[in-house]
Amino acid sequence: MKIPKIKGIIDRRILINYQVDREVLENYLPKPFKPKLVNGKGIAGICLIRLKEVRPKGLPRQIGISSENGAHRIAVEWSENGALKEGVYIPRRDTSSKLNSLAGGTIFPGVHHLAQFTVNESKGNYKVAFVSDDETSLSIEASETDDWNEESIFENLNCVSEFFENGAVGYSPNNHDFDGLELKAYHWKVSLLNVHKVQSSFFENTDIFPKGSVKFDNALLMKNIEHEWIGLKKIENPNTI
Repeated sequence: MKIPKIKGIIDRRILINYQVDREVLENYLPKPFKPKLVNGKGIAGICLIRLKEVRPKGLPRQIGISSENGAHRIAVEWSENGALKEGVYIPRRDTSSKLNSLAGGTIFPGVHHLAQFTVNESKGNYKVAFVSDDETSLSIEASETDDWNEESIFENLNCVSEFFENGAVGYSPNNHDFDGLELKAYHWKVSLLNVHKVQSSFFENTDIFPKGSVKFDNALLMKNIEHEWIGLKKIENPNTI
């Protein structure tokens, strides 16, 4: 079943981005995905996104639903019909919505873990946390800023913005396939966040990411973005054959 076109508003989207050693991601990623590199490093992170008025395209916004969601993402490349593609591999998704959780793999791509979110936003300050049904947890504290992280492997905000805009296609594992989804933002605008504190049980799992293999790089913010999610053809998972 192909995932239908979904329309809505990105009320708030936080992207927390890390540099990750290439070899670690090469060992973790399933085929056909390979890490997309920036100055020899892989890029992975967490997307914390609040969606509003989400509904199948063509239906009135009044019936749309709202939810808080988290996605762990890794920037990847892969070959498709002889062409090099780029996007993100999303090993897990978490959501506050029971509907999203139940519809994962049909209306929405991949398995969605039901999670309890706590959110506090005021005057450019953001505190977002969740604990999922399998005890996966994440929390961040951040504030809006104009200051660029000089230790980033990206040259500036424009470079990192272009990197993620070009990687708007995401694939999530679902049984024997990878569900594909493309984000079509009606306009693309990001700004900077200064992260005061971040905790992620996923990226702090040393069985996957050995100590010293992950380093914070930057954090981005998007607000009030009208968009569509467009379902893509599944990619067969050769690892389950």
